[in-house]
Amino acid sequence: MAPIPELLATLPNLTTPELRARWKRIFGSDPPPKLSLDLLMRASAYQIQTDAHGGLDPKSIRRLRSLVQVFKTTGNFTFAPSPSLKPGAKLIREWHGKTHRVTVLENGFDYAGRRYRSLSQIAREITGTRWSGPSFFGLNRGPKPNRRGSEAHHG
Repeated sequence: MAPIPELLATLPNLTTPELRARWKRIFGSDPPPKLSLDLLMRASAYQIQTDAHGGLDPKSIRRLRSLVQVFKTTGNFTFAPSPSLKPGAKLIREWHGKTHRVTVLENGFDYAGRRYRSLSQIAREITGTRWSGPSFFGLNRGPKPNRRGSEAHHG
């Protein structure tokens, strides 16, 4: 098999019928009739790279499936990328005059010397009520108005 850059460089030279045939091999069905040549090429380029390097990770696949389901159910599609928290990152939240520190771990979070699977578990531990952990720690599109606490800080 030719190196990836060479394979990608051949795509602009393929005819529309060749790209449509490639789509059918990739996805198992004919492409939509009015799909642009550009999208046919992009799908082929994506598949070449996926074959060489692997596809999306399971978390991304789940996220995409969830977005598709929301679209099928509501007809709405809004994409708010979830924040990417790297191990070692610190989240700091002040609540009722007390500062709470969370450390992001490889698979979970450390709060007060205990390991948690989710930020929502920690938010519930702190407040005694159900919260969206990302909202509580101000990770969703800026800090949300808070419930008798103070603002979230990221460190």
